[in-house]
Amino acid sequence: MGQAKQRWDSIAKPLHSLGLLEDAIVQIAGISGTPKVDIGRRALLISCADNGVVAEGVSQSGQEITAVVAEDFLEGKSSACKMAQKTGTDLFAYDVGMARDTKVPACKQAYGTKDMAKDPAMSRKQAVRTIENGIRLAVEKKEEGYRILATGEMGIGNTTTSAAVSSVLLQEPVEKMAGKGAGLSDEGLLRKVRVIRQAIEVNHPDPADPVDVLSKVGGFDIANMAGIFLGGAAAGIPVLIDGFISSVAALCAVRLCPNASGYILSSHVSEEAGSKAVLEALGKKAFLHCEMGLGEGTGAVACLPLLDLALCVYNEMSTFEDIRIEPYKPL
Repeated sequence: MGQAKQRWDSIAKPLHSLGLLEDAIVQIAGISGTPKVDIGRRALLISCADNGVVAEGVSQSGQEITAVVAEDFLEGKSSACKMAQKTGTDLFAYDVGMARDTKVPACKQAYGTKDMAKDPAMSRKQAVRTIENGIRLAVEKKEEGYRILATGEMGIGNTTTSAAVSSVLLQEPVEKMAGKGAGLSDEGLLRKVRVIRQAIEVNHPDPADPVDVLSKVGGFDIANMAGIFLGGAAAGIPVLIDGFISSVAALCAVRLCPNASGYILSSHVSEEAGSKAVLEALGKKAFLHCEMGLGEGTGAVACLPLLDLALCVYNEMSTFEDIRIEPYKPL
């Protein structure tokens, strides 16, 4: 990281004038263990799962939409697919808990979670195994030669589970963390807040135990992404947060293993209500403020061209020595 910082400071431009982009390249140098940063081979890993809490009317769509969109990933039809193609990102979708079988490769513990307003979403064993699955996926991608991973998800109702998990872990009011998701009305948002409060009251998740919180009021997609963040840290590969749901998974990962934070980068500030609070808790500054809320990994993929542009300057621009002028000095 010191060598990467030295390289930035030697380039013929004002010091730290690319701001967070310079910091990101320095961080990636530390993660990969070399100042010769290469993120040319990148993958988007999308965790697809269903949430039983949809039965409480917390979403505009039914959970059958999860499977439809998940299969669109395989056919290159979704928003994430188009953006991934444009940015040279390989897309991989996984069924980590959908309510029915599809053509999407399955590595799930159950056919969706239970209704968390009545019962724990999943067992602790299922939560642990799903986290372990995410770890495995990240390590496999590193072994296959990928240099950076983006996280994404697909699961109707998962802004509800994310709001519940973040509310418990951050000890923040539910109404601060819960947003309208994919188009709820004002009345729908009030119902969503009531359902989350009920789920927390019924299940009594322990804020000091991220696995307990995940198993009681979380989802398989969040647990799998938490594993991807942990696996990225273990394997030495940077992992990009997408939006709110992905950031909650990163929060779970960091609460389980604080050192994982150094291997995580944030892409954008989501439109969802709790996004800023979660990123602040993680100590992460996002590159983009586009009011995005699409999910699927679209925000994470959108920031990859920014990193490519930063690397163009980092790798190709002349140094002060090359052009024989006195370098800037930190004052």
